[in-house]
Amino acid sequence: MNKTNIFKLIRAIEQINNENIVTFTRAFPYPLGISPILVLSELKMKGPTKQVELAETLGYTKGAMTNIATKLVSLGLAERLHDESDRRTIQLKITSAGIKALLEAQKIGQEVFMQHFEVLSEEELNQYLLIQEKLVQGIQDRKNKG
Repeated sequence: MNKTNIFKLIRAIEQINNENIVTFTRAFPYPLGISPILVLSELKMKGPTKQVELAETLGYTKGAMTNIATKLVSLGLAERLHDESDRRTIQLKITSAGIKALLEAQKIGQEVFMQHFEVLSEEELNQYLLIQEKLVQGIQDRKNKG
């Protein structure tokens, strides 16, 4: 394995990721980064969820999750639900405005990626897809071993 090429690849991935973030942030009309958007996505998929569970699922600290939840609630994109039998239990629920914001984020994200991939030929795109699938499989295999 050629370390020079690995470092060049890492740098190229960083440049693409940075450009994606900048382009997305300029186009997305909400003052949110990727973490709150991931939370909205989880809420849309799973329904109302305890903040602690969201933090564990997404790999955030409880404090970070509280900050994300507060921001989403203040923007009207999520709401906190209190369990009447146990007031300490708080779930987060996506609102209709949150669903709209999530759909907008997904649309913009797809457009950003499409712009980057349009420089590739069909063959290059197929090769890239195979490489990405192999990398994802390697990640899954390592997780399953641990």
